[in-house]
Amino acid sequence: MKTAKIPKAKRARAAGPESDAKSGAPTAEESTHKRLSVVGIGASAGGLEPLEQFFQNVEPTGTLAFVVVQHLDPTHKGMLADILRRTSALPVSEIAEGMRVVADHVYVIPPNKNLSIVNGTLRLTPPEARRGFRLPIDFFLRSLAEDLGPLSIGVLLSGMGSDGTSGFRAIRDAAGATFAQEPASAKFDAMPRSAIDDGLADVVAKPNELPSRIIDYIARPRRANLAERPEPDAKLLGGLDRIVGLLRSATRHDFSEYKSSTVIRRIERRMALHQLDDIEDYARYLGENPSEAEILFKELLIGVTAFFRDPLAWERLKADVLTPLVSTSLRSPPARAWVTACSTGEEAYTLAMAFREVVDEVGKDSKVSLQIFATDLDPEAIRKARIGAYPIGSTADVSAARVDRFFVDEGRSLRVRDEIRRMVVFATQNVISDPPFTRLDLVTCRNLLIYLDPELQNRLIRLFHYTLNDDGALFLGSAETVGSHSQLFTATDTKSRIYKKQATPLGAPLEAPSSLIRSLDRPNETFPTRIASSAPSVEAIAERILLQRFGPAAVLVGPSGDVLYLGGRAGVYLELPYGKANWNIFAMALPELRQALTTAFRKALATKTAIVVPRVAVGPTTKGVVVDLVLQRIDEPAQLRGAVMIVFVEANNASDGAGSPRTKGKRPSATKDVRGGLRFEALESELHATREDMQRSQAELTSGNEELQSMNEELQSANEELTTSKEELQSMNEELQTLNHELQAKVDDFSRASNDMKNLLDSTEIAILFLDDALNIRRFTPQAALLIRLIPGDIGRPLADLASMVEYPSLEDDAREVQRTLAFRERTVATRDGRSFGVRIMPYRTADNRVDGLVITFTRLPATTAPKAKEPS
Repeated sequence: MKTAKIPKAKRARAAGPESDAKSGAPTAEESTHKRLSVVGIGASAGGLEPLEQFFQNVEPTGTLAFVVVQHLDPTHKGMLADILRRTSALPVSEIAEGMRVVADHVYVIPPNKNLSIVNGTLRLTPPEARRGFRLPIDFFLRSLAEDLGPLSIGVLLSGMGSDGTSGFRAIRDAAGATFAQEPASAKFDAMPRSAIDDGLADVVAKPNELPSRIIDYIARPRRANLAERPEPDAKLLGGLDRIVGLLRSATRHDFSEYKSSTVIRRIERRMALHQLDDIEDYARYLGENPSEAEILFKELLIGVTAFFRDPLAWERLKADVLTPLVSTSLRSPPARAWVTACSTGEEAYTLAMAFREVVDEVGKDSKVSLQIFATDLDPEAIRKARIGAYPIGSTADVSAARVDRFFVDEGRSLRVRDEIRRMVVFATQNVISDPPFTRLDLVTCRNLLIYLDPELQNRLIRLFHYTLNDDGALFLGSAETVGSHSQLFTATDTKSRIYKKQATPLGAPLEAPSSLIRSLDRPNETFPTRIASSAPSVEAIAERILLQRFGPAAVLVGPSGDVLYLGGRAGVYLELPYGKANWNIFAMALPELRQALTTAFRKALATKTAIVVPRVAVGPTTKGVVVDLVLQRIDEPAQLRGAVMIVFVEANNASDGAGSPRTKGKRPSATKDVRGGLRFEALESELHATREDMQRSQAELTSGNEELQSMNEELQSANEELTTSKEELQSMNEELQTLNHELQAKVDDFSRASNDMKNLLDSTEIAILFLDDALNIRRFTPQAALLIRLIPGDIGRPLADLASMVEYPSLEDDAREVQRTLAFRERTVATRDGRSFGVRIMPYRTADNRVDGLVITFTRLPATTAPKAKEPS
């Protein structure tokens, strides 16, 4: 097994999504920001209760800040900050533009704003999407992942829809951590369940348990800086090698040629989530838990992708590659493109959309088409790509015009339209070891090379050069170049990383790459799957030029038809089939060649003499070329015994069937097979007639299918309108749910305050009357009821209508005087039974200092106190 490399501390990390290297010394403020982890919390309908449970369990750590993003009614003042202050031990603030994030603080988004974070500063912008289509949680979490990378943390609580799923994906891709509420504990589980079902939640727990899980994750030495150690040690090397080996055994994919810094960062992240400090402990855990190997495998694939990612680069691709391709395309076969490491398909569909836009702009006939082959190592990602349905948040950076043009709204998701889906063929493929597609006009390989060792990068660049047509283009990621291979590619736009293929006289024939999967599937197979090569000599180079320029196309295959070696322009007659990559000659051969190859191959295996199949028309895919097939079994050398060499020789159309002049008299037994060849042509004619009948039937079926599709489009259009209305209503309902919970919380506060006031008044010995502006009874204490003969039904009655034991005939007049002057008045009065009371009349002031009635208090005086009036000072 190849030993994983440990980079020196002084070696800069590769630029890319996980790169944290910056030029120049950071300021003290920036350094603090980089050490601070920010927790972005998304909640929607039913989210107030889990938010309270969450913050009841948060304690100051000095390393965490919290940002709460909720779906809020844009027309109402936010109350969330006020509500959270009563449960949180941390300061809670509603966000203002430009607010700097500091540790141990909670920040709450205000209504009708989009929130992002840039260099630790919170930025507020007006929402661009109309109400009902806003995804504020995705918007913030994506910016959080971009700003803090591995220090970003996402939390999703109760809510409807799928807002937050796209943001979780961005955080995972940036090596951050994601936490979701356990769906069973959520009032509305759609939002956390969407992220969980997509495999994007690292931890699933109840809201009151999530803070401790987050704090444990942050508190661990998760950034053990293994990749930054100045010198590797035996323990580190052993643990890393064991992990790579376990991954290879479990997934049948080898990551030893990936950059070790990438592998280590992902391993450290998994170690932190499992609370493991030692790499050997994690290797042991990996060996004991097969599911962990699958998770680590998916994380190492780093599926960073988005629709129209790097939009300026896509505009350059349209101008420099796609527009010339469409404008000069006169051929009936479609142009061909290969999207490597396509992940869940966004980039492949983006290429299809860009091509359709160019066709519309140029105004070419609709027959101009592009066949896109999209491949990835992850079968689950390919499955999702084939479905072609994406969360609404995944198109947040796509213009509304493109969304309307290329997507169908299905409520909680957007599905690419059929015209785009039909342009793309998805297949599971290992670009490193599986046979490539050939005869391509465009290859895109964006943000894959940055994760690979330089040696592997060089191999892939040479591979892409071989697969492209002479005028083909290579489209790389923003942090990638062709490196030292300037003799293979020339840059058409360096900034956008678009390169054109250059012809090279010493280009090597393609050697079919070995397949790790195949060798593991069949460990007892002894036939070689790859021919060993050594450094080429002058003679070898000369022979290579002769073969490539003047020799016929040839394929060396094993006894079961597996391709071992391709020579000359063999790619003209071969193509990869739909689905999983298959390097068998009978699957790769063009349809016109398969029947002849199958029969001749069986004969070639059974005899030592060469088998010749003359004048096979390859068909329109190669402009009507006619070829002679020559098949010869190989008996020497011993290591190739049982293999078959297949040679494709272009036949002269004027020849008599024995082969072209270039090969006449040179092929064994060619003359005596002329009659057989004529008989074969007759059979082939019948086959062509049968094919024509099938094509006519196919045309009729296609016509019927087009009518059904037309009807379906009309129904789909009506459904889209209904879905749009439903989406807007759902969003408004979600906002109302949130507002209702906030109002309910306020009602609960008022209810508690009212109960407190009632108990206070009931427990005091002072008789108190509360009057409104019209001097009607608003409230009274039990002691007041004993003096003025009050019952609950008297609330709302005028003061003058009530019988009183107090001899105070001027009470109403004094009350109106206080109401007029707003100055309090005091008197000492007696009751009919001889008791004395001090009476105080004061204005009733509200919290905003508005007078809203009067308050009259009656305080019992000692028996010796004589009644007298007292004017206010």
